[in-house]
Amino acid sequence: MTVREVRPVRIAVLGCAAIARRRMLPAFHASAHTRVVMVASRDGRRAAELAAPYGCRAAAGYDAALEAPEVDAVYVPLPSALHATWVEKALLAGKHVLAEKPLTLDRNRTAELAALAREQGRALMENVMFVHHPQHHRVRRLIAEGAIGELRTFHASFTVPRLPISDIRFAPALGGGALTDTGVYPVRAALHFLGDGLEVVGSSLTRTAGLDVDTAGTALLRTPGGVTAQLTFGLDHGYRSGYELGGSRGRIVLNHAFTPPADHRPVIRVETAEGAVEVAPDPADQVANTVDAFAAAARTAAPLDEASIEQARLLDAIRRKAITGTADQMEVMA
Repeated sequence: MTVREVRPVRIAVLGCAAIARRRMLPAFHASAHTRVVMVASRDGRRAAELAAPYGCRAAAGYDAALEAPEVDAVYVPLPSALHATWVEKALLAGKHVLAEKPLTLDRNRTAELAALAREQGRALMENVMFVHHPQHHRVRRLIAEGAIGELRTFHASFTVPRLPISDIRFAPALGGGALTDTGVYPVRAALHFLGDGLEVVGSSLTRTAGLDVDTAGTALLRTPGGVTAQLTFGLDHGYRSGYELGGSRGRIVLNHAFTPPADHRPVIRVETAEGAVEVAPDPADQVANTVDAFAAAARTAAPLDEASIEQARLLDAIRRKAITGTADQMEVMA
């Protein structure tokens, strides 16, 4: 079989989550490298409704996807607390796995699944899409070229307005909370630009009164070389999605950093003593890029990215070191 005749990776989707409906299923369907062959759900009727536009099989129960010989890989957009269980089952069933972030709620469990994927000879990938947008590669190139001198600081924020109280982000039993939902973005961005070896110096997690999960958080990280990263995340805020890198000669600022639509025209602002310059990379579809990256990973049984393991370590450390309380309590403590 020639390269052009390579069969698309045949994918089953476990569950009918909003991200599967709105983003991933259309991207799987549009890609030349993947083909949706099944939607599995605890509710067979919902599975049938979601599968219909793609002309694929619907199944009641997730196990049906793991038992199907026509399925090469599964996409797991279930609540965070269920990821580890179904990722493990899928790997043991011989399927490649793309799982929503965070991959698990525990750094040790993440490392175990990475090892299991290697043992099974199957690809395991965490669905962190923004790292597949070329705007961040352009930022890294600017830093490498010395556009702002030696790197000194990193600031990143990802905050979103409050969703209905029934949303799974507010369910502690399902792994809800700002750290696991929005905190992943600035943490992964810090890893993307500062590399491994980050240490959590301190952190804070707060709850909006009446809610049982953290709805806001901050963390201070530090590299072995002394570069600091200040991270902000939340579920009860005005929308913010961006980062800033400060150097010895200036700074780089990028807004709309983490979830830009495919037609968004990025603007990377570089400010130095000589003035400000705006670099404008072409628009890019990070969802499509992620799907293609997963298809390539499945064909080579690529191991889990080490950044996902480091990310799990940092999220765990932020949680363990956090000062916690409600917003009112935090005001009294201040």
